[in-house]
Amino acid sequence: MKRLIQKILCAAPLFLLLSSCDKGFEEMNVDPNKYSEVIPEYMFTRALLDGVSTNFTGAAYLTIGQSMQHFATYKEVPAAGDKYFNFGYSTGNWNAYAGTGAGQGAVVSIRQVIDAVSTNPASVNKLSAARIWKAYVFHRLTDLYGDIPYFDAGKALSDKNYGPKYDTQQAIYADLLKELEQSIAAFDATKATFGSADLMFGGDVVKWKKFAYSLMLRLGMRLTEVDAATAKTWVEKAIAGGVILEDADRAVIAYVDGSQTASRNFIANGLLSTDYITPGGDNVEGGKFAKTLIDYLKNTKDPRLNVISIVWTSADGKTFTADTTTALQSGMPNAAYNNLPANFNTFSEPNPNTLLKYSAPLIVFGNAETNLLLAEASVRGWASGTTAATAYANAVRAGMRQWALFGTGGTISEAKISAYLALNPYKTGGTVAQQMEQIQTQKWVSLFLEDEYEIFANWRRTGYPVLTPTNYPGNLTGGKIPTRFVVPDSEETYNKTNFIEARTRQGGTNTLSSVVWWDK
Repeated sequence: MKRLIQKILCAAPLFLLLSSCDKGFEEMNVDPNKYSEVIPEYMFTRALLDGVSTNFTGAAYLTIGQSMQHFATYKEVPAAGDKYFNFGYSTGNWNAYAGTGAGQGAVVSIRQVIDAVSTNPASVNKLSAARIWKAYVFHRLTDLYGDIPYFDAGKALSDKNYGPKYDTQQAIYADLLKELEQSIAAFDATKATFGSADLMFGGDVVKWKKFAYSLMLRLGMRLTEVDAATAKTWVEKAIAGGVILEDADRAVIAYVDGSQTASRNFIANGLLSTDYITPGGDNVEGGKFAKTLIDYLKNTKDPRLNVISIVWTSADGKTFTADTTTALQSGMPNAAYNNLPANFNTFSEPNPNTLLKYSAPLIVFGNAETNLLLAEASVRGWASGTTAATAYANAVRAGMRQWALFGTGGTISEAKISAYLALNPYKTGGTVAQQMEQIQTQKWVSLFLEDEYEIFANWRRTGYPVLTPTNYPGNLTGGKIPTRFVVPDSEETYNKTNFIEARTRQGGTNTLSSVVWWDK
C-alpha cells in the first residue's frame, strides 16, 4: 500500500502540466522529472482514494455528522450541522472539480483514466470500472449540490473548457444509470483489469458487476418520490442483475498506519486531527457523540454502542481508560451549549480501538445497505424471492458483522446479534410507514461513519430517522436541518452565466436550505 501511494503521489503532478502558449518552447516547458502521459493504473488508484476522502472533516463530520445528529459540538464556528452555522464547510467538496490539494481531484482523475483507456478495445474492463467509479463520484456530488457541471466537467485540461455548463440533476441521474448499465454489459472476463491498482476488488470483474448493480439499486431508489415508475424499473433491474449480498463481496478499501497521511484511513485521521487527539480536556472543534445517537443505541440495546463509543475514565486525573461500559455512555445534546460544559468529559466519543485506528478499513458499499434497500423494495412490491423481514434481519446481521473488520474490539458475537433482533424484530404487522421508519432508521445506524453522505441523502428522501431540529439563535436556516450543500462563491466569479442559470432553475437560492430535484 505504501509503495502504491508513493507512485500515485509521483504521478499526481500531471495535473499541473500545461502546454506553453509560445510556439517553439514546448521542449523547454516540459519538466523531465514529471510524467508526460497518464498512467491509468496510478490515476485509477488516486481516483478511488480521492473519490471517498474529499473534505471529510468539513462535510461528513462537521456538516452531515452533526445535522444527522451522530455528533454534537458546543462551539459555534464548526457548528455547520449542529447550530446550522458556517455554510463554508459545505463548499469544500466542490474542490473535487478543482483537482487541487491533498485528497482532491477525483473528477479530473477519473476523467483522465477514461480518456486514456477508452480507445483500446483490450482495456474494456478498465473502462467499465472507471465509468462505474465516475458514476459513484458524480452521484455523491449531485446529491450534495443538485444541478452541477456533469457532461462538461473535468475538461479544463483536455479541452480547455474553464466554464462548464450546469446540467439538471434529472439529466445527470438518467446518464448515471445508463453508464452503469452499459458498463456492466461491456465487461469481458477474458480481458485485462486494473489488478492491484484496484484497491476495492483487485480487478475482480464479478465483484465490480455486483458493485455497479448495488449502486444502480441505490440510485433507482433515490427516485421514489419524484418518479416512482422509473425508480421501480431500475430497482427491479438491479435486483435481477445481482447486488452485494455476502460479506465477501463488500466494497472495502484497506488502509495502513504508515508515515504518509495518504496511506491512513482518512476518517480516523480527520477525527484525530480535530477533536479526539488526547483523552480528557477540551476538543479542538468541541465535539462529542450526539445524545440522539447514544440514546437510540442504549434504548434498543444495540451492541454496536460498545464497539463505537467510549467515555474516558480516570482515578487520578492522569491515567485514562477508554471505557465502553453501557451505563457510562452519554451523548451531548445538539446546540445545547455555547461554552465548554462542566460535564464535557462525561460525554461519549469515538472508540480509539476501532474508529480511530489509522489502519481501519473503509466500507465503500456493504451488504447491510443492499439488504435494507431490498427490504424497502419488498415493502413497495418491487422485489420477489425474499421478504422484507428476511432482508431486514440479513441487513442487521451484516451491519454488526462488518465491525469485525476493525479488529477484535469490533467483533460482535452471534449471540448478541440474535438477542438484538429478538428485542427489535421487524414490524411485519405494522403499517407501511412504520416499516419504512424501521428500515431507514436502521440504515442511519448501519451506515454510521461508513457513509454519512448516503445517510444524509436517504434522510432527505424518506424523512427517517425522525430528527428534532435545533433552533440556535442566529442560525442560517431558520431552525431547519440543512438540506443541501452550498456552491462556492467563486463559481459566480469564474463561471457566472452557467452558475446563475442553474441557481435560477433550482428556485433562485444557493443556501443550506435549498433542495435538490429528487427531494420532495
